[in-house]
Formats: sequence, structure tokens, C-alpha cells
Amino acid sequence: MKKGNKRLEERVSYLILVVPALAVYLFVVGFPTIFSVGLSLTDYSGGRVFGSTDFGFVGLKSYKAVFLDSYFYLSLKNNMWIVLVSVFGQIPLGFFLAYILSRGLIKGTDFFQTVIYLPNIISAVIIGILFNKFFLSANSVWLEIQRIFNPAAEYVAGKNPMLPVLIVVLWMYTGTYVIIFLANLQKIDTSIIEASKIDGASEMQTLYYIILPALSGVIVTCAILAISGSLKSFDLIYVMTQGGPAHRTSLLALYMYEKAFRGAPNYPVANAISTVMMIISFMLIVITRSVEKFFAGEE
Repeated sequence: MKKGNKRLEERVSYLILVVPALAVYLFVVGFPTIFSVGLSLTDYSGGRVFGSTDFGFVGLKSYKAVFLDSYFYLSLKNNMWIVLVSVFGQIPLGFFLAYILSRGLIKGTDFFQTVIYLPNIISAVIIGILFNKFFLSANSVWLEIQRIFNPAAEYVAGKNPMLPVLIVVLWMYTGTYVIIFLANLQKIDTSIIEASKIDGASEMQTLYYIILPALSGVIVTCAILAISGSLKSFDLIYVMTQGGPAHRTSLLALYMYEKAFRGAPNYPVANAISTVMMIISFMLIVITRSVEKFFAGEE
């Protein structure tokens, strides 16, 4: 076969493999995203269903309304709490547990691996209902804890009503990162670790100089997953608190839902919120990648 024909055949093969997936992605993600951004720049109010057929271009009016709304900043702050717990709670804890299990530092690794991952296979709605009863009902365990340790627990709960939600988020999703780290820890050549032990390296030195550098890419991937998942959080918080009391546990996704589907719909503002969420997500991911490149350069 001629060289030119071989290249043409390779390109055709790449197109056959890539084009269907790209078309589906553009249809499912690309078009709705562009449509959402466009809708946020109009005064669309629901069409004939809500007695209106006309809509026009109003520019950044919806974005101005979002940034002037105090509930937006409250929801954003709560989302940042979840991002912090996810990135600096779930990932380090997931890595720590995976490291202990992979190194065989405790017995019954299969049992503990199953128990840690179990929350991931339970519906978020069921978990939300369960912890609603645990934290928020009239005779909840959380209220009993506050009575026992009053006034310390009561002060903490009063200062940050997101605390019960953050506890549940930490418990529920840590298992995902345990499995990811376990899978990648098994890829590290054990002969390198054994050689370091023979050379006199301690457990901490092996962890710092061999294991962590080998998992740097995985850690960044986990951080991106944590950030994107945190900004999309909806079902668990909606079932647990519905954003209450007084919007103090509201998130951007709940704030957007209220604007779109509760009371008189305001679709432009709802789409403006989704656009802002997307921009924040991109910014956090870019920062994460920049930090990873910086430390990679330092190495």
C-alpha cells in the first residue's frame, strides 16, 4: 500500500471514530450551552404557556440582576464551602484511606473498601432523607448532640448551618476517590518502593518522594471532578434542606432552580446563573491546572 493511501485511510479511520462522539457531545452539551447563554441575554418569559410570545434582546440585564441579588452571594458562598470540603476533605481523606488499604497497614481491606464505597451506590435522595431525619427533625440525633455539648455545638451549628450538609457530602463521596486512588496505587511498580525501603527510606519518605509524584496527574483529575461535582450539587441538598432555613443552605443550582421553576419563571436569570456557574467552574479548573504545572516545574 502506498504511503499516501495509508495516511488517507488513517484519517478516515480517525474521523469515523471521532465524528459520531463529537456530534453527540455537541448535540447534548454544546448546543444547550450556547442556547442557554443566548437565552440569558433576552427577556424570554416562558412563551405561550405563560401568556407571552414576544421576547427581545436585553443584553446583560439578567446578569446585573443576579449580581445585585444577595441570595446569589449566599448561594455562591455555600458552594465554595462544598468545593473546599470536596478538594481539601474528600481527596486527602480518600488518598489516606486508599494508601492504608493498598499498603496493607490494616487487616480486612476488602471489608473496609466495601464499607467506604457503600454510600456511592445508595441514591442521593435516600441519603438526603436519612440525614434529614438525623440532623433536622424535631427529635434528631444532632439536636441531642447540641444539648449534650451545649453551648459549643450549638454555637458551631448556629454559625454555619451548612455544617450538617458538609458532613454528609464528606461522608458520601470520599469513597469515590478511595477507589480511584486504589486503582492507581496498584499501577506503581512495587520494586521501586521495595528498593527505597532497602536504601533506608522511611514510610513518609516513600510517600513523599515516590508515591505522591507518581499520582500528581490523578490528584489533579480528582480535583477537577470534585470542583465540577460541587458546583452541580442539587439532589442531596434539595432533599435535605431545600435551601432552608431562609436560604442559608441554598446553592447555585438550587438558586437557579427557584428562578426557573418556582413562582413566576424567570428563565433569562436562571440561564444567567447557569452561565456564571460554568465560568466559575472553568476558572477553578484553570487555577487547579496552573497549580499542578507550577509544582511540576518545581520538581
